[in-house]
Amino acid sequence: MTLTIGVDVGGTKVAGGVVDDTGAVLVQTRRDTPADDVAKTRDVIIEVVTELSAGRTVEAVGVGAAGWIDASRSTVLFAPNLAWRDEPLREYVGNATGLPVIVENDGNVAAWAEFRYGAARDADDSMVMFTIGTGVGGGIVLGGELVRGANGIAAELGHMLTVPDGHQCGCGRLGCIEQYASGSALVRFARAAARQEPHRATALLELADGEAEAITGPMVTAAAKGGDPVSTEAFAQVGRWLGTSLADMAQILDPQVLVVGGGVIDAGDLLLGPTRRSFTDALAQRSRLPVAEVRPAELGNTAGVIGAADLARRI
Repeated sequence: MTLTIGVDVGGTKVAGGVVDDTGAVLVQTRRDTPADDVAKTRDVIIEVVTELSAGRTVEAVGVGAAGWIDASRSTVLFAPNLAWRDEPLREYVGNATGLPVIVENDGNVAAWAEFRYGAARDADDSMVMFTIGTGVGGGIVLGGELVRGANGIAAELGHMLTVPDGHQCGCGRLGCIEQYASGSALVRFARAAARQEPHRATALLELADGEAEAITGPMVTAAAKGGDPVSTEAFAQVGRWLGTSLADMAQILDPQVLVVGGGVIDAGDLLLGPTRRSFTDALAQRSRLPVAEVRPAELGNTAGVIGAADLARRI
């Protein structure tokens, strides 16, 4: 049995784990991310790896980072929620730990984990995963390998154009799917409806102390589970847009499995129900042909650690 370490670096936490070759996480640890300090963030990663490797024979380290990674899986070109700019992270971690290191985008490592050990583990060829959180991320597997593109920055699924001249996206474009199928979009839909029809958002507004602008994602989920009409409809809107994007992926790539992950899927069928209906409606013309099944992700918060560690095993 070989052991590798996976480190998942986000804007608020650095999570790490020792993972065996079955995808099991044997031990975990975490630290807060000093996101505005390049040197301190690197040092926290080293602390995590050092702690996890103590007394164990570890073969390699995989680091999943929320940012754009170069084609050689060594440099963080840009990280929107961290201070990294052209950061040679693989070299630094490798020199400090004496271990082989691979660096990969956080959406890619999570997708790889679901392909290998999670919702798509029965697939042997292909999968597309959408990660629905504050924004929309994802990953693509074709031919049993991650699709990384010529420059290492493929599969930015959240920035596919969905609504021409639509809402302004943080990437600079108008109308990206991130503005319609993310946790942020869910909150925006719910707040707008609560302002316009407060009588239909009684439960939701009660959670927000009567203030529409105080509504949060967890509040929308809680209210929707209790049957609040505005909250339920906010999930339906997100699901409608997400379903059409999944259908686009089915048409373009014809993967074996489509996976939906991220924090918003904690809502379960409130999201997946309208997503699957929209997906089916968008592919009505393919009713006689095989098409990918839409499944919820299974690995939750451990996906980044598992995926990074498994990619490290393949160095």
